[in-house]
Amino acid sequence: MNHQSDFSIQPLNQTIDDDIRRKRLQRCGASGFFKHAVPETLGGFGDDFQALVKHHHELGYHTHDSGLVLACNAHLWGTIFPLIRYGTETQQEQWLDKLINAELIGGHAITEAQGGSDPVKMHSTAVANHNGYLLNADKCYISNAPIADLLVVYVLLDKHPTAFLVSQEDDGYQVESTPIQSCRGASMGRVRLDHCQLEPARLLGKPGAGLQLFQHVLDLERAFIFAGIAGIMQWQLEQVIEFSRHRQSGRVHLGKHQAISHRIADIKLRLDTIGLWLNHCASLGDQQLRLTLAASQTKLYASEAFLQSSLDAVQIMGACGLKPDACLSELVTDALGGRLFSGSSEIQKNIIAALLGTGDGYKYQLKQ
Repeated sequence: MNHQSDFSIQPLNQTIDDDIRRKRLQRCGASGFFKHAVPETLGGFGDDFQALVKHHHELGYHTHDSGLVLACNAHLWGTIFPLIRYGTETQQEQWLDKLINAELIGGHAITEAQGGSDPVKMHSTAVANHNGYLLNADKCYISNAPIADLLVVYVLLDKHPTAFLVSQEDDGYQVESTPIQSCRGASMGRVRLDHCQLEPARLLGKPGAGLQLFQHVLDLERAFIFAGIAGIMQWQLEQVIEFSRHRQSGRVHLGKHQAISHRIADIKLRLDTIGLWLNHCASLGDQQLRLTLAASQTKLYASEAFLQSSLDAVQIMGACGLKPDACLSELVTDALGGRLFSGSSEIQKNIIAALLGTGDGYKYQLKQ
């Protein structure tokens, strides 16, 4: 069955607050956006990752909103898929349907100020007690944090990374917004857990199994986070082509100049190469094959390509590309963020090298 999502969300043309950001995510949920690649038995469409890539691409194309794409991915890979794979039946019954329909907003809290997204360097901890687990954590630059109802928080339990489901209503839960000059449609924040007591049922997966869960989540996020941004890049390319056809330079339209046409060709090549990588990841995901290497390659190539194409688009359009209503200069700033979120380009290179047996960084990624 071919399930269609209704992308009636309008592109951003103004500064927005967290209430609007939350409503935009809720509209995605109401359209069925988060049901792709989710089994029908769990409330999804029962389709595949190829369908997911297609609809994420459409969302990006119609909204031009890197922040909304980032928020959707944090919600999807941060909470929905961990619950699908590692959640108990009780946890799924309590949370999953509301997350899939975006009645509740989710995300995951991994990054810390000193260790980044490296779980080996985490300082946040959980201690088992007679009531369950006592968590103390300090997480930064967490997507969706100011608007999230539920976060999957990664901490060390007996020195082993472990995941917990933490609600904004839990005692000791504190959140503050962290404004950044990138991805306006995203809501970023700092999350602190101060002696946050959780019942045993909030443990996600087995004690000490957070590393496996963490790797699975980031593999999926890195593999598919640029599906939506590829849609934005498609729109970006169309804007540049349209401008080059109508802008006159030396009695011919701008696109007749080789310096311009070559840049446009490069933008098209990067976009189509990202599409090939996304389809490769979707194929691996649909066959339930390991994604780690392909996901890091996709994230690395796509993030660098997005930045270069965004710079090229502004260069081609000149001063017109800097006008606020053009949205193209803002994509340059968004693309700078794209090289950092879900692991920086340098981290992706470390992972790729480690998987090839030549690097010594991020060896935890080699674990099955």
